[in-house]
Amino acid sequence: MHRVPVVILAGGKGTRLSEYTTKIPKPLVNLNGRPLIYYIINHYVKYGYNDFIICLGYKGIFIKKYFEKLLSSNKKYSKWNIIFANTGINTSTGTRIKKIKKFIKTDYFLLTYGDGVSRINIKTLVQYHLSTKKVITFTAVRPPARFGEVKFYNDSNKIKSFEEKNKIDAGWINGGFFVINKEFFTYIPSRDVMLEKYPMNKALKLNKMGAFKYSGFWHCVDSKRDLDKLQNIIKKNLQKFE
Repeated sequence: MHRVPVVILAGGKGTRLSEYTTKIPKPLVNLNGRPLIYYIINHYVKYGYNDFIICLGYKGIFIKKYFEKLLSSNKKYSKWNIIFANTGINTSTGTRIKKIKKFIKTDYFLLTYGDGVSRINIKTLVQYHLSTKKVITFTAVRPPARFGEVKFYNDSNKIKSFEEKNKIDAGWINGGFFVINKEFFTYIPSRDVMLEKYPMNKALKLNKMGAFKYSGFWHCVDSKRDLDKLQNIIKKNLQKFE
């Protein structure tokens, strides 16, 4: 029986964090001695997910080398199984997912971005997704403004509109941490597309997209300010992240 994998989008150039990303990919920026992507993976591991597919792109070789060294250095990581998928330098997020279809052997898989950390209960998220019979569920969070917005009908879970990263004073936004059925691959066209544009909006039009509302800790590293803030949070709450 195949185990449900976690797909991590880690191929972007991270241009808004150029202080670091001229030398390394954004998922490898250092936070209290560990790279950002380590905390993301470790969170899933706490819920029993040990199989990962990392969608590599920009400077992806550095991510691969980091984990190859880590996994061979300590028996603690012996259960971690990571597939490194080269999905292209300039590939958009939707097409990166399309490129790893051959690795998905289960009815559904988990997906997240390589720059967002949370303490969301993954088990509860998956149970919610399976109960709704949707094809894709994303986690809706409430961060400070500067991001796009998800609007709901009458404060219910029925989605009214989905806009990605418009500079408005936002309410609910897409925070990543997806659960996706294999059927979603049919929503991704052969041309290069962003996950947040064509396939997600197609799912919405077909009433196949759901949102899991989460009001707990979530932090996306989009700038040096975001990175510094997360660094301080991790220092003060290290046991919750390790």
